[in-house]
Amino acid sequence: MAKVNPVQIQKDLKGIDYPVSKQDLVKHAQQNGADEKVCATLEKLPDREYETPTEVSKAIGQME
Repeated sequence: MAKVNPVQIQKDLKGIDYPVSKQDLVKHAQQNGADEKVCATLEKLPDREYETPTEVSKAIGQME
């Protein structure tokens, strides 16, 4: 899978309130017009609550 730009992911998640579930991350990104690559990456995250944007970025980094 092509690497997704972490800055782009955070832009697509702008305005989301933490803590947040994986499902809500995906839904929020889609509502913000995230591209398919970003949404697919978020879909592959572990199914848990994320407390901060840093936790999301860290989880994505561990997948690659």
